[in-house]
Amino acid sequence: MVSQRTQTGLFDRTANLLELISKMPENISDEETQGVLRVLPPDVRQALSAFFIPSMRATSIVFLKMLGKCFIGAREAQKQGKKVILAPFNFPPELLHAFDSAFPLTSEVLSTVGVIALQGQGERYFNTALGFGLPDHICSANSIALGSILGGEDFRPDALISSAPGGCDVNSKIHEFVAHYLNIPQFFLQKPPDDSQRGRDCYVRYTKRMIRNLEEFLGEKLSEEKLRRVMEKANRCTELNNELWEMQKAKPSPLPNLYSLMLYGTRFTMWGTDAAIENLESMVATAKRRMKDPAFSKRPEKARTLWAYTSYYFDVLGLFNWMDDKGYAHLGDGLDLYFPQAVDCASMDTMIEGWARSAWNMPMTRQVGGESMSGAWTEDIVFAAGDLNADCVIFCGHHSCKQTWSVVSILGKELKKRLGLPILVLQGDSWLKNMTPIGAIQQQIEEFVTHALSRKKRSIKATSRIRDKRRKARGEAKS
Repeated sequence: MVSQRTQTGLFDRTANLLELISKMPENISDEETQGVLRVLPPDVRQALSAFFIPSMRATSIVFLKMLGKCFIGAREAQKQGKKVILAPFNFPPELLHAFDSAFPLTSEVLSTVGVIALQGQGERYFNTALGFGLPDHICSANSIALGSILGGEDFRPDALISSAPGGCDVNSKIHEFVAHYLNIPQFFLQKPPDDSQRGRDCYVRYTKRMIRNLEEFLGEKLSEEKLRRVMEKANRCTELNNELWEMQKAKPSPLPNLYSLMLYGTRFTMWGTDAAIENLESMVATAKRRMKDPAFSKRPEKARTLWAYTSYYFDVLGLFNWMDDKGYAHLGDGLDLYFPQAVDCASMDTMIEGWARSAWNMPMTRQVGGESMSGAWTEDIVFAAGDLNADCVIFCGHHSCKQTWSVVSILGKELKKRLGLPILVLQGDSWLKNMTPIGAIQQQIEEFVTHALSRKKRSIKATSRIRDKRRKARGEAKS
């Protein structure tokens, strides 16, 4: 049974791969890297090639080792009698890291790492979920990992957390289905649709109730001292994250495009741990080296793109690295918009309130689950695009997220009106390559950058000429 699981389960296969990577030295040479890649299956080889480019290889290995601690840690935790709790991407994991008897695992991260790194990617697990009668418009982000769990040949969590109602209802329903099917507990944290102080106070009460339920399930009282240690480490993660945000404003951006994925990969898994701090410090160090490199500072940056929702993960080499090679900066996507803030560690109450604020700010909870989805989403994208000096915005239209399709036209109009920025609307599944191939996506991005941005530049020049004429006319009139 163990060997069968090792061969077929998404979690076991991914954990085994990450365990192998965890044994690699950070200073591995080009020749050694090529030797390792040559013996890997094609899908795995292509994915790791994206991370192992010389300019960021050492940082990538630190990141992948951090993910290994997440996956392998979950496996070891269950062997030690701890409860592994499967949570969605919008649940800040530092709260669970503060329990001695719990270990967090994130369903969307399971799916994404599996799609990126495994031979065959995620199609078979998605098809397993469909085989249970789930509709084909469910979200592949979580159903790939959960499909593997439902298939009975994978790692099984001890409980689920549902914190996505209102922000991602599809996520909520499939987690609910899995909890019922596996007959395991499910803990709820729902954001009120009221963005006022009244709604925030209500959210803190919901958080405290969820903590009491977790304490009862785990048989452990949340320790103020342990929570403080974790939150202090989370605050250090916030400092480093904000430093990277500020560095990204430089032109050319010193952050490799893959940093977008690596940042929220850290936020969704090991935030508040030493492994996350080590990873973020490595990312900062790499970005600083690039900023000081004279050759890098002369590198042309043809376009600065901000992605309004998710990116595409079924071919990271064909998206993130391809954009790097083209001179298109990927300034992050909607999943990077978690706007971390330092938590006041003075007392248990201030720490819980600070954690609740972090949960409120998580991607989709903050935007899609806002009092006005179009308003909250637009404000965050307009802010990020303006603050990071983006030239354009790209929307990856995932077929499952019908709610975003209903308001993307509003976002496009507001970007044009407030910042003069064009938006490209793409269609495709971020986790499944059989909907829109990466070649078609590349072609649309290249055409958009070439034509839309050239029109934008002509428009700016025309506006400048009109302003000059008006200023000149006003000067002549005065004389």
